[in-house]
Amino acid sequence: MANYLIIVESPAKTKTIGKFLGSNYKIEASMGHIRDLPKSTIGVDIENDFKPKYISVKGKGDLIKSLKKAAKGVKKVYLATDPDREGEAISWHLANILAINEKEPCRISFNEITKDAVKNAIKEPRAINMNLVDAQQARRVLDRIVGYKISPLLWKKVKKGLSAGRVQSVALKLICDREEEIENFIPEEYWTLNAKLSKKGEKQTFEAKYFGKGNKKTELSNADDVEKVLKEITGKDYKVDKVKIGEKKKASPLPFITSTLQQDAARKLGYTTKKTMIAAQQLYEGINIKNMGHVGLITYMRTDSVRIANEPKEKAREYITQKYGDEFVLKEDRKIKNKAGAQDAHEAIRPSDIELTPESLKDSLTNDQYKLYKLIYERFIASQMSSAVYDTVNADIGVAGHIFKAAGSKIKFKGFMAVYTEGKDDSTGNGNAETDDKEMAIPKLTEGESLDLKGLEKKQNFTQPNPRYTEATLVKTLEEEGIGRPSTYAPTIGTILARGYVTKEKKSILPTELGKIVFDIMKNNFSDIVDVKFTAQMENKLDSVEMGDKQWEEILREFYGPFEKTLTKAEQEIEKIKIKDEESDVICEKCGRNMVYKIGRFGKFLACPGFPECRNAKPIIEEAGVTCPLCKGKVLYKKSKKGKRYIGCENNPTCEYMSWDMPSKEVCKKCGNFMSQKYSGKKIILKCSSPECDNEMQKDRSSEESKDDE
Repeated sequence: MANYLIIVESPAKTKTIGKFLGSNYKIEASMGHIRDLPKSTIGVDIENDFKPKYISVKGKGDLIKSLKKAAKGVKKVYLATDPDREGEAISWHLANILAINEKEPCRISFNEITKDAVKNAIKEPRAINMNLVDAQQARRVLDRIVGYKISPLLWKKVKKGLSAGRVQSVALKLICDREEEIENFIPEEYWTLNAKLSKKGEKQTFEAKYFGKGNKKTELSNADDVEKVLKEITGKDYKVDKVKIGEKKKASPLPFITSTLQQDAARKLGYTTKKTMIAAQQLYEGINIKNMGHVGLITYMRTDSVRIANEPKEKAREYITQKYGDEFVLKEDRKIKNKAGAQDAHEAIRPSDIELTPESLKDSLTNDQYKLYKLIYERFIASQMSSAVYDTVNADIGVAGHIFKAAGSKIKFKGFMAVYTEGKDDSTGNGNAETDDKEMAIPKLTEGESLDLKGLEKKQNFTQPNPRYTEATLVKTLEEEGIGRPSTYAPTIGTILARGYVTKEKKSILPTELGKIVFDIMKNNFSDIVDVKFTAQMENKLDSVEMGDKQWEEILREFYGPFEKTLTKAEQEIEKIKIKDEESDVICEKCGRNMVYKIGRFGKFLACPGFPECRNAKPIIEEAGVTCPLCKGKVLYKKSKKGKRYIGCENNPTCEYMSWDMPSKEVCKKCGNFMSQKYSGKKIILKCSSPECDNEMQKDRSSEESKDDE
């Protein structure tokens, strides 16, 4: 019989940890929180210094009984929930229910689920850190007050089902402000003038961009400015005035923290923040690896610290030396401070074992897990590698007193780029941009030599507004502004999408009409709640509770007095707003009205505006523009229960045709049915949609198709 009980949060962890410990240890899972504030009421006694009223989570009665029974028969209970505020709070609730003294050494935590980390944690149990618990309580109570006080106001003045969260309101503000900026943007005209040049008698050309007259930069604002320059340089000789040869170093990237992982996974893999965190959680808790059992593959994925422990750092550098050579190893640690408030007890996100390469695990991981693990692994290896080095050339080319500038670079030493290149946002904010890592070759030039002009290209351009936010750029901005913490980015974005306040077009996030109305109410009546600086300061106050410098009740007192006055004023001044539903061209077959678009738990649907007299509602039918290969009915876009898109016949269930592969514009040359398509790296696999036809082909993937694919 086991003498010790370890309680973790998820069943996946029980399998991973159970593998390291003998029969003397029993591992149970709490399945997340076992106590929380009630859903039906605010659950906070505001008059009694904001005392929270915790209750057992609905449906967990049997689990609590089971945990109590397991705890009675052992010498010691260890609480091993996640190593952050939320995990500390879950341990505190468990201690309360199991009658464990929170001041006794009952809490163990580890940054990675490995044999050494778990065993070392058991050797050094500690008391529950009440500063962490209080910081979590402060956030929970604060968000509950904001949500439960403002949301009913929105229900009364706008429509039922709306909510106003503290951090989500700031995220909505950023998106609405950007949309307003785009709508009000006035483009300004400008021109570019580029010369295509070559050395005398050579075919290889290079490009030089117009700079100005003499040493003064000249803006080409209109066509007349360009024509004036062309008039002065036409027929004149191009000569190299100045050549500067140099060297440029590009430092290796820091290992991932939560925000940078979410950003890079969005840019390079097309993952949403939610998808990234689900896959990362699975990798952290443990995957069943062939011949190894359950193994935790990465360190804790909710972190804002870039620190790496010495042992994994040294192992990474040994690996780099063996695989790439000593010159590829980072010789000295960079002196980089974590940002203020970062939880330095954590490490950055890294592989738990450097010997478990992505390729060695590929057969044991899902496609999503493999891609994310590979990204984390390569970023960590790159972080311990030397800088990339470029040879650079900058040349001034003169013609009739005007200057064109040419710049070139050639990689001299790959350094970390032998393993990894960082994703960038393009001019639309949608990621996958070419980076400054791209080589730009120009021939060897000598001062005073003449060049041949092969052509001049003049182009009219217009300034562009800042692009709409993507999930990647929104997370980046939230982090830079100090809004939220690693655990809040994905839920914040998920909430404003689920509420219908914003929508996504490809990767861009834009506000809906409903979102704009809610933001206007918040901006005009609760300016503090949507103020970026105010919210960032609140995060700092929560950090001060964690550090033991401030009492959590004090934060609530400071907030609630002014908030209560604002709420009373808003209830009196806000007029009821009627949101007109967007009308469709679909006719209700029951009463003849034009059906309208509504937003429910599973997204948009069609409903009759005659509710409650007419309760007709149905899903939105989106045609794929092709005919069914089995019955020639219309093929429709559909979604599974988990939200995954597929195509199926309109005559289902009579016709059973369905496919996870999307239709292409190609037609099968053998049977005339449409070809379905799926992406594989830089290739598109085209396959006939008819199960009776074996026609299959490949084609290269265009850059536009790469951008559109998520």
